[in-house]
Amino acid sequence: MKKGKKFFATVAFVILLCSTALANGLNLNSLGTRALTMGGAFVGLADDFSTIYWNPAGMVHFDKKYFGFYGTDIIPSGTYKLAPSIPGLGTLSLVDAKSATKHYLAGMVAYYHPVSENVVAGIGVYVPAGLGGNWDGDDFALIAGDNPNLEWRSKIGLVTFAPALAFKVNEQFSIGVSLNINYGIFDVAMHAGSSDTPLGKIDLGQYEESLKGWGYGATFGVLVKPNETFSIGATFRTPSKVKFSGDANMSNLGLLGFSSTSELEREITWPMWLAGGVAFKPTPNLTLTGDLQWTQWSKIDVIEADYKDITWQIMMGASGDDKMPMYWEDKVQIRMGAEYRMNTISLRGGYYLDPSPAPDDTMNVLLPNYDFNVFTLGLGYELNGLQIDLGIEYLIGAERSTPYELVPLFFPPFFEIQTEYGTAMPGTYKMNILVPNVSISYKF
Repeated sequence: MKKGKKFFATVAFVILLCSTALANGLNLNSLGTRALTMGGAFVGLADDFSTIYWNPAGMVHFDKKYFGFYGTDIIPSGTYKLAPSIPGLGTLSLVDAKSATKHYLAGMVAYYHPVSENVVAGIGVYVPAGLGGNWDGDDFALIAGDNPNLEWRSKIGLVTFAPALAFKVNEQFSIGVSLNINYGIFDVAMHAGSSDTPLGKIDLGQYEESLKGWGYGATFGVLVKPNETFSIGATFRTPSKVKFSGDANMSNLGLLGFSSTSELEREITWPMWLAGGVAFKPTPNLTLTGDLQWTQWSKIDVIEADYKDITWQIMMGASGDDKMPMYWEDKVQIRMGAEYRMNTISLRGGYYLDPSPAPDDTMNVLLPNYDFNVFTLGLGYELNGLQIDLGIEYLIGAERSTPYELVPLFFPPFFEIQTEYGTAMPGTYKMNILVPNVSISYKF
C-alpha cells in the first residue's frame, strides 16, 4: 500500500489522542458555562459545580447539597485545499473542500453532598471531548481512486465517571481528589489507499475503524484561600492508559484473497496535565482569574497498533503502518477571565491561547491541529440557590500549511517524492469553531 494515500492510521491516532488529552486540536478543555465563559481560567477559583473537573479541592466550600448540569454544542467549520504545483502542468486543484456542518454534543452532570463540616463528597459524569469531522466524498475523489462514494468522517467521544472527596484542612487550605474512570469510543472512515500486485494496482476501497476502551486515572487538587479577595489553586491530573479494542475493515482487501476485517487493539496513554491558577477580587462585585495549564504532549511519540489477523499483521508491518510517529511537543495554555456581578445578574468574558502540539507531519483532514485564539462571553442569573448560565465560545484557528515539496504525493501519473514527512497530508488548512452552551445548577 502506498503511504501517500494511507492516512487512516495517523488520523485514528490523532483523533484518539486529541480528543482525550484535555487540550489542543478540536478539544475545548472547558467544562461548565461559568468556567468556560471566564476563559477556562478556573483552577484558582473552583467554586461552582464544575470544580470536580478543574480542581476538586474547591468542593469543600459547598455547605449545601449541590446539583449541576452543563450542555454544549460544538460546531466546527473547516476548509482544506490541495493544489500542488506540477512541473510542466502548473497548479493542479485536487481538493477544495469545506467540512459538512455537524453538531457534536457534550456535557456534564455533577452532584455534591456535605458529609461533615470538613468533608464533602461528590460525583461527576462528563465529556471532556465529543468531536469529529465530516467531509463530502466528492471533494476527495481525485485522491481516492476516483471514487466519490467513499466516506471521510470521524467521531470521538470520551465519558469520564469521577467519584471525589475533598477535605478542609483549615479555613484557608483544602485538598481534593477524584478517581477518573474513562470510557472512550472512536469511529473513523476514509480511503484505504491502494496496493501493487502482479496483476496491477488494486484500490483497497473504504477503511473503517471502530474502537472502545476503558482507562483509569486520578485528579488531585489544592486550594488556598487566605481571605475573601484572593485564592490560589493547583491541579494535577495523572496519565491514564486506555486499552482500546474493536475492529478494522478494508472493503476491497478481499480482492487480494485476504480477510477484509481484523480485530485491533491499541494502548493509548492520555498525557499528564498540570495547572495553576489565581483568583482576585479587587472589588466585591468583580472577580479576575488567570491560569497556566501544561500538557505533557511529548509522551505522544510513536504509537503502535496490534492487528490480530496474521495477514493484517504482515501487511501493516511491511508497510510500517503498525507504528505511527507523532512527535508531539509539550504545550502551555495561557488563560484569563473576568466576572462582574450586579445583584442577580453576572457578566463574564475571557480569552485563552491554545497552541497546537502537533508538527506538520501529522496534519490530516479529519482532525488537524491548530494554534487557536479563543474568546468567550457569558451571562448568568442567580436567585434562591438556582443559577442559570448562558455562554458562547469562539475558537479562531491560525491557517496551517504542509508544504507539498516535503510530502510524498502519490497521484499518478504525476510524481512521487520520498521524505521524512511520510505520514502527512499536504495542503492548506483552516478551522474555526463555535460553541454555544448552557448550565443549570441548584443548591438545596
